[in-house]
Amino acid sequence: MARGEQVHTPVDRVVSRMRALDSVLPRRDGVAVFNRVYLAVTTEAGRRIDAGPLGGKGAAVTLNVVFAERYLAAVQAVSEGRCPPACWRPLFQFRHHPGVRPLQFALAGINAHIGHDLALAVVDACRTLGCGPARLEDEFEQVGDLLVSLEERIREDLMPGPDVLQLADPLTHLAGAWSLDRARGAAWTAARALWALRGLPDLTEEFTERLDTAVGLAGRMLLTPLPD
Repeated sequence: MARGEQVHTPVDRVVSRMRALDSVLPRRDGVAVFNRVYLAVTTEAGRRIDAGPLGGKGAAVTLNVVFAERYLAAVQAVSEGRCPPACWRPLFQFRHHPGVRPLQFALAGINAHIGHDLALAVVDACRTLGCGPARLEDEFEQVGDLLVSLEERIREDLMPGPDVLQLADPLTHLAGAWSLDRARGAAWTAARALWALRGLPDLTEEFTERLDTAVGLAGRMLLTPLPD
């Protein structure tokens, strides 16, 4: 490799695609709000992978990339006039609604990506690496820890503070009804179930479809338009 030549990893490539989206989407667009959140997560994940032990990088890169690619595939489907997974449809349907606040867009995107995409990404990574979910538990927890820390920052930046008037804001109650920690626990259970069902394609398809629909329903509720 020539001196000064930059190495582009698979994580770098998905980050570049998110940055390209960030440069063209209107700032108030609901998809843009989530994309900024996820760009920050993926960039930080790439830094942690680079700083981590060499032996664990392959699995971490694989999980983070197949995870990100599920979100990017949903964006591409919409841009091509195709229907995205049910979990993503509320965000794309309400992305320009004036009564939906930025925090709602961010949480709805995280809900879709954690509740549905993360479980499927674990299975995708297991197939790529030739291992079971237990082998990826540490990498899964690292992704979850990053998202929890980011969710805390999102709530601090985008949600009203805890004074008396703001406690009455419907956004405070709506956002408080959803928990990323519970969502990632459910995603791990779903990943293990899908792996156990991998030899039963009909049941796998039914389980995946129902998971997608349920997560989409939660996303629709998170995007309930609120009064100013």
